[in-house]
Amino acid sequence: MLRRNFLGATVALGGLGALAACAPGSDTGGGAETAPAADEVETDIASLGDLTLVVWDQEVRGAQNDAIEALIGSFQEKFPNVTIDRNAQSFDDLQQQTGLALSGNDVPDVLQVNNARGDMGTFVADGLLTDLTGYAETYGWADRFSPSVLSKMRYSSDGVTFGEGSLYGLAQTGEVCGIFYSQAKLDQLGLTPPATWEELFSLVDAAAEAGERPIMLGNLDQWPALHVFGPLQANFVDAQTIITLGMGNAGADWTSEDNLAALTQFGEWGASGALGESPNGLAYDDAWPMFTEGEGVLLIGGNWLGPDMEAVMGEDLHFMAPPPGADGKVATTGGTGIPFSIPAAAKNAAAAAAYIDFITSDDAMAMIAENGGMPVNRTAELAPESGVNKDIYEAFDAVTTEGTLLPYLDYATPSFAETAGATLQELIGGQTDAAGAAAALQEDYSAFTEGS
Repeated sequence: MLRRNFLGATVALGGLGALAACAPGSDTGGGAETAPAADEVETDIASLGDLTLVVWDQEVRGAQNDAIEALIGSFQEKFPNVTIDRNAQSFDDLQQQTGLALSGNDVPDVLQVNNARGDMGTFVADGLLTDLTGYAETYGWADRFSPSVLSKMRYSSDGVTFGEGSLYGLAQTGEVCGIFYSQAKLDQLGLTPPATWEELFSLVDAAAEAGERPIMLGNLDQWPALHVFGPLQANFVDAQTIITLGMGNAGADWTSEDNLAALTQFGEWGASGALGESPNGLAYDDAWPMFTEGEGVLLIGGNWLGPDMEAVMGEDLHFMAPPPGADGKVATTGGTGIPFSIPAAAKNAAAAAAYIDFITSDDAMAMIAENGGMPVNRTAELAPESGVNKDIYEAFDAVTTEGTLLPYLDYATPSFAETAGATLQELIGGQTDAAGAAAALQEDYSAFTEGS
């Protein structure tokens, strides 16, 4: 699984506020003083003289590592005065080191920082990250990145509002939840890929009547249900409301009529067996292999499953974005790879910004695609000529350029992953109903938003 468990991963951060007050290079602990305006950004990196740029990242998997190593080589060719000192760690190891690194005396210049509230939000509030607004304007990042993608890396300066405000990171890759299907299975049942949610509901009913499991779901680990419910929710609830809920910002309500309708439909899928006889007893990593062997008609989940399933199913496997939602546009759950940020106390911020610009450039997107990753930009243009990745790239492009990339719902609060996972599992299993589920979700959401 490529999707990280974004929440609850950062520990022992309670003391960072005090540590930030004496962070090197800052009198106040805030990153604002170290963030230049657009007309102050130094882009002539050669004029900076010989320097070593310290980069911490977690791009350690095969394709990821190949891409970043190639980009580092190209960057050093372009700027021979810059030597990259790369510290590559696993995601978990980087998570454990980030808080102490940001508040210490030996701070990296570029650091991948998880964009969830417990990580990036906390570091922004403590003044440990640089506001990248001036760099974004100088390098034209808003021209390259869609607003819904950039929103996943924006916070207010106090870290309270997620999805709006200043930019604190930039990502290379993307993630999207959509619908996997076997063309042969649809042909066998006389069905076609759904163009509307009504057609999808009819497909589910037809598959059930034919004795098939309509939707493959392994929800023993609880979180997989969020990747099914999120796209479904967009059929009933407008995108902005889901963004407000998913980002954990005040102003929305899980007990609203439209959210109740979404939860009701999800509960009906559970009760009717549309998700299987016992999806809560099936592990995620057992479910998708069963799908590749012909069990189930649809699998609603993340793009990261594509390559492994394609290795079994070949050209029979397809992927599509969900049908247009309540706003009349495609909206579905997704996100970005872990963003690259600049610590507030970085010694070489100008070179760091140039590096981030370089590894997220149009040319970098092509290199990421060549190495098997899904670039966050130019995805349709760089899509393979065939195969499931072609479908995935085109779906992600459509969502991010014509629709809305909705946040993972577990972004919302530090405890929402556990709350939502348990609540949806109970809803599927019939231990609660839509009203009870909505109340439980609202209790967690309102406690956080009213407290913040």
